[in-house]
Amino acid sequence: MKTTTLVVGSLEALREVLASGGLVTLASGADVVIVPTAAAFTGITEAAIELSTVFDDIDVKVEALMIAERASCAEPYFAQRIGQADLVVLGDGSALHAMSVWRGTPVGDAIRDTHQLIAVGSCASVLGEVMIDPRGGAPTTGLGYREGLAIGVQASDDQLARTRALLGDEVTLAVLGPRGVVHFDGTKWSKASDDVIVTRAETEVAL
Repeated sequence: MKTTTLVVGSLEALREVLASGGLVTLASGADVVIVPTAAAFTGITEAAIELSTVFDDIDVKVEALMIAERASCAEPYFAQRIGQADLVVLGDGSALHAMSVWRGTPVGDAIRDTHQLIAVGSCASVLGEVMIDPRGGAPTTGLGYREGLAIGVQASDDQLARTRALLGDEVTLAVLGPRGVVHFDGTKWSKASDDVIVTRAETEVAL
């Protein structure tokens, strides 16, 4: 089955995507699984509730998997639910925490292999082979679940300049604003909104 991935800059961007249709395929009664792991430091329960409200007006079944620590990622139930879901949504929060929890676990493998994935905000950076360390903007090793693009969110001009300089012209970087959306169809990435800046080093490029 073909894998599709959507990265959105905020919950508002996700609402707009779901309202417009096209990029997300959900049949009536579809099974949606929310994974708010990255929000562990800011409130995993609150994050799960807020994210679930995006689907209030859509005829789908929503379950939040409260996976905040690495030990939970070995639970067969969690990996099975992610693997069986029609759509998996990764909540916003710390990409570094998500990476430490998911790396090399059954849950992480299930996220990698899910056929329809949405990542919200900063958490999306962990998906690539290269992720952006939010503590200073330096590139580091991501989980490698999706290839071809490094993903970041808005930061200061100085920090973004540092990130682009360190990445050089060998890595394509997409920086998403709050309304930003990028889409991976299993083969290539594309911009799905204007609130995205794509660069190689300091040069803006097409995606």
